[in-house]
Amino acid sequence: MSEHFGTLSDGTQVLRWTLERGDVRVRVLSYGGIVQSLEVPDRDGHRANVVLGFADLEGYLTHPGPYLGALVGRYANRIAGGRFPLDGLTYALDPNNAPNSLHGGERGFDKRVWDATPVEHGVRLSRVSPHGEEGFPGRLEVSATYTLEADGALRIAYEAVTDAPTVVNLTNHSYFNLAGAGSGNAGGHELRLAAARFTPVDADLIPTGSLDEVAGTRFDFLQARKVGAGYDHNFALDKGVTGSAEEVAELYDPSTGRALTVATTEPGLQLYTADHLAEPFAPGDGIALETQHFPDSPNRPEFPSTALRPGEVFRSETVYGFSAR
Repeated sequence: MSEHFGTLSDGTQVLRWTLERGDVRVRVLSYGGIVQSLEVPDRDGHRANVVLGFADLEGYLTHPGPYLGALVGRYANRIAGGRFPLDGLTYALDPNNAPNSLHGGERGFDKRVWDATPVEHGVRLSRVSPHGEEGFPGRLEVSATYTLEADGALRIAYEAVTDAPTVVNLTNHSYFNLAGAGSGNAGGHELRLAAARFTPVDADLIPTGSLDEVAGTRFDFLQARKVGAGYDHNFALDKGVTGSAEEVAELYDPSTGRALTVATTEPGLQLYTADHLAEPFAPGDGIALETQHFPDSPNRPEFPSTALRPGEVFRSETVYGFSAR
């Protein structure tokens, strides 16, 4: 079902859609494609919201920086220097994370109102990103479909087409705290991640271009262990790009027994431990697991390509599964 959630200063209405199936309830906003809340049971059957969010629209407008729960694009993560080459041309983007472009620019997909259409067990959000929006070339028709599966898993399926060569990299930016939003630091959660390599970064969090082994480093989550703090890094998933979503990660909270699995078609996953979260939250209150292509791929031909050209269809899918033990 949908309901009125708020109104922007220009009079645009924002809707909130509630999806419920079994013991799982998800609320999605037409503003920014935001997953506002995601309620799942613990080992005793008690349901709690496990993503960080705000109770009203004003919260998201006042605190846009963390991208809480948002649909991020046209290009998730960073593009070095806010510039990239494509088919012999160089495009200049909004350097909103100076000197780099971050998450699509100052008014990326997370700050746009999407058209919403109900689908079976879910909602389809769509919009047209015009040529030149935040500096990106091509008129992009894009959609994200949120559905609840029979087992309570949340599936997000992205699709896009363009009328000119462009780059696309979409993700969801939810911060998970499986003990419940507002319960404190999530650094005690245990993470298993199927990635033997990661992309080291420079001082501006731009990949150096190398793929380093995680073995013997603090980036080794091949066996489940506590996450801790100090991560804002992309992991190169062992499976690479796949045609269907494959499980790549599990996050587990020993205190409640809640477990989150992440399956995706994407080749990378950004682990962000939210060390810079500010009021009304605190550093480490949630953990982001952002499925994606690698940061700065348009400037790194050795990375999996993010180029999309006319006649092609961009497709990406991520599935968040929930259980308790």
